[in-house]
Amino acid sequence: MAANTTSADVATLAGEREIIAARVFAAPRALVFTLWTDPRHIVQWWGPNGFTTTIHEMDVRPGGVWRFVMHGPDGVDYKNKIIYREVVAPDSLVYDHVSGPLFHVTVTFAEQGGKTTVTVRMLFESAAERENVIKQFGALEGLTQTLGRLGDHVARAVGLRPAAPPAGQEIVITRLVDAPREVVFKAWTEAKRLKQWWGPRGFTTPFCTVDLRPGGVFHYCMRSPEGRDIWGKGVYRDIVVPERIIYTDTFADADGNPVPPTHYGLSTGHPDETLVIVTFTAQGHRTTVTVQQAVPEAVPERAGMKQGWTEMLDRLAEELANAGP
Repeated sequence: MAANTTSADVATLAGEREIIAARVFAAPRALVFTLWTDPRHIVQWWGPNGFTTTIHEMDVRPGGVWRFVMHGPDGVDYKNKIIYREVVAPDSLVYDHVSGPLFHVTVTFAEQGGKTTVTVRMLFESAAERENVIKQFGALEGLTQTLGRLGDHVARAVGLRPAAPPAGQEIVITRLVDAPREVVFKAWTEAKRLKQWWGPRGFTTPFCTVDLRPGGVFHYCMRSPEGRDIWGKGVYRDIVVPERIIYTDTFADADGNPVPPTHYGLSTGHPDETLVIVTFTAQGHRTTVTVQQAVPEAVPERAGMKQGWTEMLDRLAEELANAGP
């Protein structure tokens, strides 16, 4: 049970054709609504325990379509299609699940003193259809666990304030890598593997340590083609294996002490610390890697930072292609 939920809220039966669940989250309504409607967030918590989700499209507006595949821990894929009927931000969502089994869903978000009560109602065409979904798909436990995972994600999002910077305040790079998610995650979190590809083209990484836990430190040195050493330090904020890494990144010295960007010849407008969010989304036997770094558009070195990430992801893809699991 997630810490940000009430203690005994589970999905239950209502009337002859409904399943209903209500849960309280310790976060403002606008944030909870965003976590339910932003694909960057919903892939991190949607589905029962052990499930992952691949989103093909998500158009949150009346008449819009949400198509996604839920990947079960047993390797079975479940294709889903939803059509939104009503979208009233941040109050409610109404949609139809049209890919079978068929059902109608109403989700309401009610704010109460800085907290949010989310109520989910699933209405089926008949009592028999509801019973079938409960027996075949474990709908009661599945909905309960899904809201529990949302509670965990809400807790993380509240701690980040916010997890995703406003539009125009971040660099976003996405790359499809020809390797399973678990392999890609290890390449990003094991020092020996990181040293093989970390840094832009022409750079090497002679030093790297990884303490992979919330509060743990990622300390590294990138050596330029001219032989200049640039040290950095990351502090992990959130880790969900093998789905996500969130850390703060700063320039540092060889002892791990933070130094200003000017220490490495960067302008005073360069941020001293940035938030980096790396997500790993399974796409069959391949993986979509998305890097988000909170960097305002006004930062002079922004274009260079984006180019650096592009080259690093190129090197990651090449390293995985050559090295294998």
